[in-house]
Amino acid sequence: MNNFNYTSDQETSERISAQRDDIYDGVIDQFRVLMAKDDIDGALALADEFFEWMDPEQLDTEPTVFYNEYELQERFLELTEG
Repeated sequence: MNNFNYTSDQETSERISAQRDDIYDGVIDQFRVLMAKDDIDGALALADEFFEWMDPEQLDTEPTVFYNEYELQERFLELTEG
């Protein structure tokens, strides 16, 4: 298990960056679909959830933290059962 610090591993950073880009593209595509369907409430809910990513001023400065679900569960059990 790692120590939950940010990684400086270039390969991992590039993989996570690519995943974030894919999520961003999916959010923008879905926002456009909702707007085209006149589903304003759905579009606004999506925009509210991803506001920082949809704002061009914040897009590249918003920190994104990913974690390994299994490592997090293990750490939780260590802290609560110990």
